Amino acid sequence: MKLSNRFLNLVKQQLNSFEAEAPLEKLVVYIAQARDGRAPSLEAVSQWPATGNKSLPPVEADPELRAPSPDRRWYPLQEGTILLGVLRAEKPLSSSSWPTRLDRRLLATASAITHCLSLELERARLLDELAEQREQISLMVHQLRNPLAALRTYAQLLMKRLEPDSRHRTLIKGLLSEQAQLDRYISSLDQIGQDNLPIEPSIKAPLLLPPLLPQATDLTIRSLLTPLIERAIATSALQKRPWHGPSQWPAWTEELRPSGDGVVAEIVANLLENAFRYSPAGRPIGLCLQQNGVCVWDGGEPINKQERERIFSRGIRGQSSGDRPGSGLGLALGRQLAEDLGGSLQLITSPANLDPALPSEGNAFLLSLPAVTPPATEA
Repeated sequence: MKLSNRFLNLVKQQLNSFEAEAPLEKLVVYIAQARDGRAPSLEAVSQWPATGNKSLPPVEADPELRAPSPDRRWYPLQEGTILLGVLRAEKPLSSSSWPTRLDRRLLATASAITHCLSLELERARLLDELAEQREQISLMVHQLRNPLAALRTYAQLLMKRLEPDSRHRTLIKGLLSEQAQLDRYISSLDQIGQDNLPIEPSIKAPLLLPPLLPQATDLTIRSLLTPLIERAIATSALQKRPWHGPSQWPAWTEELRPSGDGVVAEIVANLLENAFRYSPAGRPIGLCLQQNGVCVWDGGEPINKQERERIFSRGIRGQSSGDRPGSGLGLALGRQLAEDLGGSLQLITSPANLDPALPSEGNAFLLSLPAVTPPATEA
């Protein structure tokens, strides 16, 4: 746990207050710290008198502390049955016995440090909860952008089909206005979510909103992709760019899959949204089906070589994104979700490497999925 400067300064002040106390030679405060899943160790965080940048080893690793000494006393920093740390006090060798008044003062100091340490731990817990809430806000905002973009696309297409004097144009303009207002709200929420965005992969929380209810049983890859392809057709028509969808549905796309595989829709939706948003105008975009895999490709400029792995990191956006809105989360979360399913998400900069019928220049994101395990049959 990273201790705040405020706590460390308070401990330092407490220890420095013993400067004129006799017969006292050294004070050290140790805090129980757990690192890399190992058992907690008592690590020194402050000492008096100060020794510059030289730090003391943990209690367990200090050979001088292995033998008991009448000139050393330990005062536990204990809350209930939990040992949070210890205060170590040393007096000169062969000096007089411990004065009762000094012993009581050290006990009071240990109690005060314990109270402050408890508040520090509570502060750290609240900060962790706040960071997790911010991440959840950021992820929800990220997922809300796709359906909002689809609503805008459908409204714009409908506007194009109406006659100039149609009385329905006002309704469509109202829809577009409300969609723009929602988008502004979403952007404001996104700023909250991006503040101190956690990058530690150890937070165990849903990464993306599930597209289906957990009790769904008739989930197939085809049922997940069909509405996304319809949205892509509408978007390509609005942007006046070629769209290439799958001409056939392999048998594996019709197989029933566990409801948890519903996140495939979210991964593919993000890939399609990125393709339409970042590839140059007029370039083709498509979705093709491989053996146990879904590929979203575009005929735009290949992603720079130095960015091809970095774009899968949280908060990293490629140079082609420019000043377009985005959080830099989609690819990172998509890859993590794919790996959680037992699959993978990778970038292939020449779509023709997957299928000779695809463009030789561009980008292809291949989502590979594990094959469905057939249900066990009773003997």
